[in-house]
Amino acid sequence: MAVSIRLRRMGTTRRPAYRVVVADSRSPRDGRFIEILGHYNPLTEPPTVKIDREKVQAWISKGAQPSNTVKKLIKNTKDV
Repeated sequence: MAVSIRLRRMGTTRRPAYRVVVADSRSPRDGRFIEILGHYNPLTEPPTVKIDREKVQAWISKGAQPSNTVKKLIKNTKDV
């Protein structure tokens, strides 16, 4: 099973918010997922990003592939 770390769209029309999830790469964007790793809200100023880095590293070590957007979000977030 190919597993990816990607964004899942939440929110309403024209008011998107996203969850960072681990999902089977064959499942639809907003479909079934394995685990929630964080969230991303692009509408706030500055955009709100909260990601559990320990869980992300654990999934990457198991072979999960982050999407390009998630890679950028992980890189741009600060260690807290």
